[in-house]
Amino acid sequence: MSYLSKLAAMDIEFNDVTYSVNTGSKKTTMLLGGLSGQFKSGQLTAIMGPSGAGKSTLLNVLAGYKCTDIGGSISINGQLRDMQEYKKMSCYIMQESITQPNLTVFEAMSFAADLKIGKRKSKSQKRAIIDEILSILRLTKTRNAITNNLSGGEKKRLTIALELVNNPPIIFLDEPTTGLDEVSAALCVDVLQKLAHFGRTVVCSVHTPSASVFQKIDHVYIVAKGQCVYRDTVSNMVPFVQNMGLECPSHYNPADFIIEISSGEYGFDMVHQMIESVNTNLPLLPILRSKNEFKFDRKTFKISRIYQFNTLVKRMLLQLYRNRVTVYLNIWLHLFMGITIGALFFNLGNDGSKYKALYNVGFCIVCMVIFSYFPLLPVLLKFPTEIQTMKREYFNGWYDFSAYYWAIAVIGIPFQIFYTAIIISIAYFATGQPLELQRCFMFFSVCCMCAFIAESIGQNIASIFNTVNGLFTGSVLFCPLLLLAVQDISESITPVSIHRAIFTHTSYIRHGFEAITLALYGYDRKKLFCPLEEIYCHYRTPQTILKIIGMGNLDFWINMLCLFIVLLFSKGITYCFLRHRVQPNKTFQMIQFIRKLVKHYFNL
Repeated sequence: MSYLSKLAAMDIEFNDVTYSVNTGSKKTTMLLGGLSGQFKSGQLTAIMGPSGAGKSTLLNVLAGYKCTDIGGSISINGQLRDMQEYKKMSCYIMQESITQPNLTVFEAMSFAADLKIGKRKSKSQKRAIIDEILSILRLTKTRNAITNNLSGGEKKRLTIALELVNNPPIIFLDEPTTGLDEVSAALCVDVLQKLAHFGRTVVCSVHTPSASVFQKIDHVYIVAKGQCVYRDTVSNMVPFVQNMGLECPSHYNPADFIIEISSGEYGFDMVHQMIESVNTNLPLLPILRSKNEFKFDRKTFKISRIYQFNTLVKRMLLQLYRNRVTVYLNIWLHLFMGITIGALFFNLGNDGSKYKALYNVGFCIVCMVIFSYFPLLPVLLKFPTEIQTMKREYFNGWYDFSAYYWAIAVIGIPFQIFYTAIIISIAYFATGQPLELQRCFMFFSVCCMCAFIAESIGQNIASIFNTVNGLFTGSVLFCPLLLLAVQDISESITPVSIHRAIFTHTSYIRHGFEAITLALYGYDRKKLFCPLEEIYCHYRTPQTILKIIGMGNLDFWINMLCLFIVLLFSKGITYCFLRHRVQPNKTFQMIQFIRKLVKHYFNL
């Protein structure tokens, strides 16, 4: 143990901690009612209690995951905690084991080391750290296994291993044994006990541990209805209950017995009696340690955002490479759509006959529909899960938010350009559009811009809703955007009212449709081909087609500018929504309120 054992003592003490939530109609519910306790370094502490007692809430408050509407004081080594410094020395491992997919265990650990340690250590030193952590957590045999294929216990231990890379002295875990069999749970607790005895302050919430697991815990903190009913060692718990007049059966698990008492199985008067006796029989005594034990290296090494950005991009590219089935499926899907569109509108681009010229305008509409809907769906499907992982990594200080934001903003650009090029390279030539470099570039640029906007809108929706609600919202939102884009496509004798024109141009699809139509028929394009069987080709002149659909006086670059503004606006909204997910603030309380109303009235 050359790396994980070098730790300073970090003792947590909290006094009269309260936490309440607003339940509507100007009513508040008190979840924590004045809790006090001490969690010492070198001990494995378990927060226990019946369902709804407040153990997870207490853990969230102590870990700093909940920071508002909190009363009382929380101290580290006798000093009030500074949240900025506190987050640097602690980590919070939540109940659900979410890991980065399509990476091996060693690769996941390597990226975690790069993000958390940066360039402070060489590659060989990082590898030694990773090997040591994997050995301690018994993950050496799975170092080359893909994280998706790990068992439940292995995923639990991997989530712990990822947070140990920067060697935090304080570790919080929310029900690490939930969902594991007794052997896996015992193994997990063994690991936590070993980490605690190396000098860490390890605090976890446990629901109903087995008798063997319960005996491995050093310190127990029992809560019932937001109040403390016991705070001491495991060995002193049964004598404490005996003083209350209750005898634990010899064949009974003490953990189950204390949970039954806390849930009111022996009467709520007994619960109140235990709450009152805690302060008198189990008082909080000052923690006596030598001054050397309190020394903590406060020198922080700032990892550059560019380094974090590069690391995140490498990780995302490797995940995409491993997820080749999805990439291949996207390629085949775009090939199929390109062939389908090319077959439906085959060789209409240079035909000046009446119906074929107008059908080619329909080709422009179909292109806008494709490049506004196809990039939207994949984001709505996978982005909500990515946000959950990002929230955990950001909370535990893996990277700066701006580094993650620019990574997801940049990583999609080459793929959207590639997928757009697949459809355009087939459909554009198959439909007989003008083979002029400038027009090809203009057409391709508009399609790419619409794809970028659609992807950004998908990220906005996925930042608020889960996968199911996001798919529903995205599909519903797409319909009015399309309807607004196709209304008033005709030359009218009476001018369209200003408010209606403004309402129409709120749809970015309309600007995209106007831009690609102008790219095909504007800028002095030569006359179209007129078939021999046609006596008179009224639509032979491209300017006539533009006038018929009401675009005779429009400009391509103005529409491109509008698309660029919409893209910047949507990217800004994405930044604000994601920032709110990781750092909630009062500015977005109205959004949360509207979200709750929608869920309540539509039962989402």
